[in-house]
Amino acid sequence: MRKPRNYDEDLKVLTAKARQLKARKQSQLGELVEATGADALGIEELAGALLSIAAITDPQRREAWRKRGAAFFSGERPEHTPGRGAGDNAQPTTPHDQRSPSPGSATGAP
Repeated sequence: MRKPRNYDEDLKVLTAKARQLKARKQSQLGELVEATGADALGIEELAGALLSIAAITDPQRREAWRKRGAAFFSGERPEHTPGRGAGDNAQPTTPHDQRSPSPGSATGAP
């Protein structure tokens, strides 16, 4: 005769594993923001940029982003030309040190 399965215990284990995976994902996303230098942006700027790129569905642009990301993770230098490239979706900007700081960029609060 088979031993009855303890579904409550199985559910607790799965819930704990899901929490652990979610925490690891959040940690890795934070590390990615820091590694790319995006932590220098204000929280509003970063959120706006992420919302903007999440709304774009152009497969060619997304593939260009994927390639650029793969190059980043493999340690290759990205081939970047001045102005708008195939993977860019933003207006050309000045370097970080020449931008005027956004309100609340130092603390993330307005």
